[in-house]
Amino acid sequence: MARTLISVPKTAKAGDIVTIKVLISHPMETGFRPGHDGRILPRDIITEFTCRFDGEEVFRAELFPATSANPYLTFTTRATKSGTLSFTWRGDNGFDQTETAAIQVT
Repeated sequence: MARTLISVPKTAKAGDIVTIKVLISHPMETGFRPGHDGRILPRDIITEFTCRFDGEEVFRAELFPATSANPYLTFTTRATKSGTLSFTWRGDNGFDQTETAAIQVT
């Protein structure tokens, strides 16, 4: 599993716009760079990121080989009710990782 850092406010008022920040540790190898032996390193990138709130998609990003290693994303959403945010990263070679964070709306 890759290491992730997720920043979600623990609490928010109903109707507030909240900023969510996520980072995942991943090399994001493009498939164009030669290795130490001169052979091209195989592509290994995260191709998709999705954030869902209680099962409903609130943000999606498609990532490409030009994305830097350890991709960092920040986005906003409106806090409507308390619940759980689910973050999923998918990529080459069967990479699939999901993390969750809760938010309390008052």
